Amino acid sequence: MSFFVRFVFLFFATILVSAALTYSFRKLACRFHWTDKPSKAKVHTKETPTMGGIAIFLTYWGMYFIGIPLGNRMPDVLVIFLSSLVILLTGIVDDRYELKPRQKMAGILLASNIVYFFTEIKVDSFTVDILGTIAFHQLGGYLVMMLWIALITNAVNLTDGLDGLAAGTSIISLATMGLVSYLFTETMSIAVVVMIFLLVASLLGFLPFNFYPASIFLGDTGSLFIGYMISLLSLYGLKHATFVSLLIPVAILGVPLTDTIAAVLRRTMHRRSISSKDKSHLHHRLLRLGFTHRQTVLVIYALAIIFSMTALLYPISSFLGTIVLTIGVIFGVFLFIASFNLLDSRNSKLRRALYRLMREKGKKEK
Repeated sequence: MSFFVRFVFLFFATILVSAALTYSFRKLACRFHWTDKPSKAKVHTKETPTMGGIAIFLTYWGMYFIGIPLGNRMPDVLVIFLSSLVILLTGIVDDRYELKPRQKMAGILLASNIVYFFTEIKVDSFTVDILGTIAFHQLGGYLVMMLWIALITNAVNLTDGLDGLAAGTSIISLATMGLVSYLFTETMSIAVVVMIFLLVASLLGFLPFNFYPASIFLGDTGSLFIGYMISLLSLYGLKHATFVSLLIPVAILGVPLTDTIAAVLRRTMHRRSISSKDKSHLHHRLLRLGFTHRQTVLVIYALAIIFSMTALLYPISSFLGTIVLTIGVIFGVFLFIASFNLLDSRNSKLRRALYRLMREKGKKEK
């Protein structure tokens, strides 16, 4: 039996194991009162079991170590496992006792440093067609890697505001990353692609229990773990980064990154701490526009698919095409932020126009 056929079996087995573990863990969470209670800062209205990320973590690593032969495993996988365990424990403590933002960041940076100092995952250089290769100083590469992991991990964490949102958008992003890695990226090994799709399978088994109305939440336990793994797996294609290889994961993660950057800008503009919580994220805006919980999640899924489809165009574009595509993406992001008023500007003309269109549509339907 070929490795591909064996992995297909492993993929579907992982979905089933994930679903079974999620179902069992939900009962365990109820028994021990590991629940998320409603509050003004949250959308849900009833007490719900949380820390579903534990089921995803156990499924993912359990199926990886059981199903992937020793010779086909990624180098340094034990170090990656240990660093992800640090992230999981950080999420568990946060879900139980609500860590301060700097404490949560300390956990993320601790895990990131374990990977940096004990594996070959690095960002060494950056290549642009017309400029050639620019080598990073060791400190520069270190800071880029720390910033990348922190940004992606927190971006996924911030999207976990509605049932099924973080899990669903992560499935879309990971599946796209896996396809691009397998079809277009010469430096990416098949071991990395296997890890990407195994995480997709773990999330697919969890999503039915997490989609609206959710019977279990990811919690920071899950969203931090997923974001951390996405950031690490994307770094494998960035060791000797090119202009295109850098843009692909940025485009794939367009929705959570845009929402995160807008949140930082919004809080800075309004002189609030960038770690403070608010209800001006994309999903909050869509809910205020009159979309239902389920519709809001599906709209953001659609946006994530658009960003992912854009990312698929990069590997087949010329240098000029890449520049044009990038300009279009940047313009789209600005339009995206302005249309939904993600900066919370009271004088937004686009915001007033959008609300006027929604009101006119509502009157016609009546």
